[in-house]
Amino acid sequence: MDFQELLKKRRSIRDFRTEEVPLPVVQEILQDTCLAPTAGNGQPCRFIIIRDRGVMKRLSDDSKKSLLADISGNPDSPLKKYEAALKDERFNVFYNAPCLVLITGPMGIHSLEVDCALTAAYFMFSAVSRGLGTCWIALGAHIRDPKLLKEIGMPKNCRIVAPIVLGYPADIPEASERHAPDIAKII
Repeated sequence: MDFQELLKKRRSIRDFRTEEVPLPVVQEILQDTCLAPTAGNGQPCRFIIIRDRGVMKRLSDDSKKSLLADISGNPDSPLKKYEAALKDERFNVFYNAPCLVLITGPMGIHSLEVDCALTAAYFMFSAVSRGLGTCWIALGAHIRDPKLLKEIGMPKNCRIVAPIVLGYPADIPEASERHAPDIAKII
């Protein structure tokens, strides 16, 4: 697959087949992911791989609980549009994917958001090159239960930046409309 095809084939996948992603494949993707550029070559990203669907469900439930509390505290929150889904016990923020990779990093690093975003992009492109699908699940970054965070191995000084689900797509949606570059000025 050439680079242009790779760019065009990457989609946000929310419907996965039930088959597991072999751990060596996840590790290969993470090896590619570490080639991503980071500020000052700091390479701050750390990864937590979760393949246990029961744990993923508990992480989803905790994230939903945290988000609903945030909405309750701020009725004007932009998250309000997700309130009905978050209240639905059947809704899993991780879309019942067979694998979840949490891209995390130390708090206090000024460039952490950008470093993790670049790392996530490499992760997604590496996955699609192997016939896998991904989706960055922003709603899944709100895990706050200390026991649950300890169970998944989250270092105390780190935070979740990019929760990404991974699996074999059951359905690949059509590409959404993209606009041309909006160039403010050429000098």
